[in-house]
Amino acid sequence: MKKILNAPERAVEDMLRGMELAHGDLIRLLPEQNVVVRADAPVEGKVALVSGGGSGHEPTHGGYVGPGMLDAACAGAVFTSPVPDQMLEATKAVNGGAGVFYVIKNYTGDVMNFEMAGELAEAEGIQTDYVVTNDDVAVEDSEHTSGRRGVAGTVFVHKICGAAADGGKDLAGIKELAERVNANVRSMGMALTSCIPPESGEPIFDIGENEMELGIGIHGERGSERREIGPASEMVDHMMGRILEDTVDYSGSEVAVMVNGMGGTPLMELYVAYASVRDVLERQGIQVYRMPYVGDYMTSLEMAGFSITLLKLDDEMKGYLEAPCNVAAGRPF
Repeated sequence: MKKILNAPERAVEDMLRGMELAHGDLIRLLPEQNVVVRADAPVEGKVALVSGGGSGHEPTHGGYVGPGMLDAACAGAVFTSPVPDQMLEATKAVNGGAGVFYVIKNYTGDVMNFEMAGELAEAEGIQTDYVVTNDDVAVEDSEHTSGRRGVAGTVFVHKICGAAADGGKDLAGIKELAERVNANVRSMGMALTSCIPPESGEPIFDIGENEMELGIGIHGERGSERREIGPASEMVDHMMGRILEDTVDYSGSEVAVMVNGMGGTPLMELYVAYASVRDVLERQGIQVYRMPYVGDYMTSLEMAGFSITLLKLDDEMKGYLEAPCNVAAGRPF
């Protein structure tokens, strides 16, 4: 294992310290809790958005903290849920009196701990609510979750609901919007390699030189199917087929498209994949709205691979996608 670390057991803390030093105009760190909050938090009279999860998915989650997106992000250990105490401290730090909304990816530990934090916050007089994202079409149940996993489509919930909250939408309105986005977004991922968590120093799974995993998650877990590597167009055709055959009817729609790198994929290859995604969409008569999202948005350490996300848009979502934001992850958000 070759990684740029001081000590594996300090990887998360050192990363967060570096983020605060690099982006102190946007964020500040609650170092005892490994929580990143907006530099101007709490914003009085605004619904605050809080998300989080295991580290290793950067720029998710701390990279999306700032005006127009999240108010706070809780960082767990690599691929490990943060604990309720972290989430409670984040909630209190950003509560501006209009309630706090949690964006939770559907992983058992995340859901359980955020629900517990919400109960603790309610006991202290802070109104909370949440959405559980479950955009992955590849796996119904996994070792990490009951039901579908929340993956890169979660970032669209961050962006759209963050803009809505900054625009003054109330807690009930944010919940309705978050559930609407979640109901209309679908994703699927693949990988050419495993990843290596810093503390173990070992790949999570072995894979042959000519093999690929289809249907991987974001915690380095194996996919639902292993095949020989083929052309990018064949990979994309399979993944897009699974997405388009799912429960969202994309026909005749405008969609936001994300081709998300898993952490170790060159941008060249992501654009090759995106070109094939566009070919499929054109054959299906589906329009791409505004600019695409091509890059690393929700990663799995240094895994080589990518995921595809489609979001079926309505006019309200379009407006919030276009709204300005200022976060460490930068463009196109």
